Formats: sequence, structure tokens, C-alpha cells
Amino acid sequence: MFDAKLLRNNPDIVKKALTRRGMDTSIVDNFIQQDIKHRELIVKIDDLRNKRNVVSKEIGIKKQKGGDISAEAEEMRRVGDGIKSLDEELEKTGKALNDILISIPNIPHESVPDGPDDSFNVEIKKWGALPEFDFEPKAHWDIAAELDIVDFERAVKISGARFVIMKGAGALLERALINFMLDVHTREHGYKEVLPPYLVNSASMFATGQLPKFEEDLFKCRDTDYYLIPTSEVPLVNLHRNEILEGDVLPLYYTGFSACFRSEAGAAGKDTRGLTRVHQFDKVELIKFTRPEESYAELEKLLANAEEILRRLKIPYRVTAICVGDLGFTASKKYDIEFWAPGQKKFVEISSCSNCTDFQARRAGIRYRPQPKAKPEFLNTLNGSGVAVGRTVAAILENYQQKDGSVVIPEVLHHYTGGLKLITK
Repeated sequence: MFDAKLLRNNPDIVKKALTRRGMDTSIVDNFIQQDIKHRELIVKIDDLRNKRNVVSKEIGIKKQKGGDISAEAEEMRRVGDGIKSLDEELEKTGKALNDILISIPNIPHESVPDGPDDSFNVEIKKWGALPEFDFEPKAHWDIAAELDIVDFERAVKISGARFVIMKGAGALLERALINFMLDVHTREHGYKEVLPPYLVNSASMFATGQLPKFEEDLFKCRDTDYYLIPTSEVPLVNLHRNEILEGDVLPLYYTGFSACFRSEAGAAGKDTRGLTRVHQFDKVELIKFTRPEESYAELEKLLANAEEILRRLKIPYRVTAICVGDLGFTASKKYDIEFWAPGQKKFVEISSCSNCTDFQARRAGIRYRPQPKAKPEFLNTLNGSGVAVGRTVAAILENYQQKDGSVVIPEVLHHYTGGLKLITK
């Protein structure tokens, strides 16, 4: 969320940002008009309150002298009615201003590529040699079905479309990956592990930017204020909602495993087969709270932390810088990591790493003191997948598949699979 002062004093900065995102800039002009009206109303209300104080004193003096106060009483009534009417109007303009503020996305960093959609994302690096096969590689959903480690049909019976059941070696592989990722991030990358709740309130969803804009993508519990989390980013960022932190504790690193729940309301026409786009999936999340001047350097470190997981699994991938047209609502800059899926003959997203600057912190009221006893300022938040677990299973199945239909388990996971090295029929 923006500081109102930025829109009021530097509207051209916001207009430029909206133009880069391909959005209508008239919302900025609307804000300025509403803001002028709002401040004029405040002045009028203050004038009437001052007048009421003056009349009140006059009534007090006349009462002491036994005089007639009917005229003054009538004046007090008119002033009171005027204040009430203006207060109602002030409330409306205040809501209009807030609605505008919470609807404007974050300002893209100057280094973010221009472009209207994901076709303008820029590949900035690749890692790992693409596997070569002496047979036609299969997509992970076919491999999983033949190995009987993922059950798509029974998941539909139990829940519905776009749910999956992991079983046998598939469930073991998922659990192994979760433990492996958490161990790397906590023991080597310096993150503190958090096991968050899967249900959060609307204030938490608002703080991280899911509400009100993306409500259709969320699962809400009927007749409650609870939502199923779309990512553990939500509870992890809200750990410090409405808090003031001391500057010497920053940066703070948190990692958390959770199931994630998304309605994928906007996924019509997209590939929904297999483990890639489902309503419930597992993910290990990375969250950082940093000083503003350190956040972009911390974004590069966060990206490297996520990349390290794929490197140790020896899964080839690429990193793309996301263009403004594909940039998330809360992000000022974002990278995507995409693994190579030989069975699908394409790169598939497995992690997004974003710097949200002070956008979420303003919504969540998270501040820090740059120096002891200094005035609190808004810190910066960053988030990234470290990484999506189900998609990592898919990456292993496709990149480690064998001609006989078996799948080799990456060596780094053998400790977590109890020594199981090969998934066979």
C-alpha cells in the first residue's frame, strides 16, 4: 500500500509506474480530487467546531446572567447538524481514498523489464545440462501413474478435480524433499523455522495483499473470518504485524513448510494436468524482513538460496526476470525459477522470489527503528518459494526417469528416504 503523501506530492511517479504496468492512470487524478475534497471537509468541520465552542461559551455567560439563550441554542443545533453532515461526507471521502490506495500495485523497480505479458520476461541465467535420453521421455503424470505413486482418480472421487493423492514412494519422496529443504535453509542459509497455522483471518490476508483484490482465488470458511492460506507467506509476514522492531535485529529470515490452498480461479485455459496447478500443494517458503537499503541485495541472496535446492538435486533450471506486465501486485521486482521438464519439453515455474519493498509493511503496520529511540520507519519484506514441493517431485520424475519406467532418486535425498535410491513399478 502506498503512502498517501507519495500520491499527493509526487503523482507523476505513480502515474509512470501504472503506465509501465499497462494500467489506467486516471485513478491517480481521482485520488487527488478526493484528497482535496477530504482536506477541505476537515477545515470546514474544524471551523464549525470552533464556532460551536464560541457559542457554547456565550450560552454559559447568558445563563449566568439569566438571559434568553434560545437563539444561541438554535445556532448550536444548526452547527451540530452541520458537523454531523460533514462528518458523514468525510467518512465517505476517507473510504474512497483508502479504496484507491489499496487498489494500486507496488511501483516496479527501474531494473524490471518492460512488457505487457510473460512473453516479455527476460532469461538471465541457466544452470545444468539438459538430460539426454535414448527413449522418448514421458510427462510426470504418466510416470507417476505407471509407478502407482500418485493417484489422480481417487483424489477426484474424494475431493474433486485438481487434487492429488501421494502414496508409497511418492509420499516418501514428498516428505524427504520437505525435510531436505528445511534442513538446508535452517542449517546453512540462516532461516528460523516456523510451522504456521493454515487458517488465517482477513486482516492477515489484507496485510500481504491477497485481500481484497484476489478474494476469488482464496478458499474461505463459511460464516467465519478464516481463510485457508494460499502460501505460508501470509502467516510468516504477519508474525510481526503491527509491531515495531529494533533495527539491530534486521534482517530477519523465516522459513516455513505448509500446505497451500488456491482456487486457481484465473487458471482457465492453462495446463492443469499433473502436479503443476492443483488446489492443494506443499511448499517451503522463505521470508525476509530487511532495512530498505538492503532489500535488493537480500533479494539476490534469497534467489540464490532457492537455486541451491535445485542445484543439489541436480535439476536443470533457468532464472527469468519478470516484466512489469507479469509482475505481482505486491512486488517491485521478481524472479522466477523454472525447472526443465523433458517430458513436456518446456521450462516450468518452481519458485518465485519477490522484493515487496515497504508495500506489505504499510498494510501490515510493520516498522523498525533505524537507530535506538529513532522515529519508526516501515521496513521491507521479501518472499520466495524455497521451493514448491509437488513441482520438485514432478521435476525429479521427469529428469531422473529411466527407460524401464523406474525413477532414480537424487543422491542428496538418500539420507531422507531411508536409503531408497530407485522407485520401481
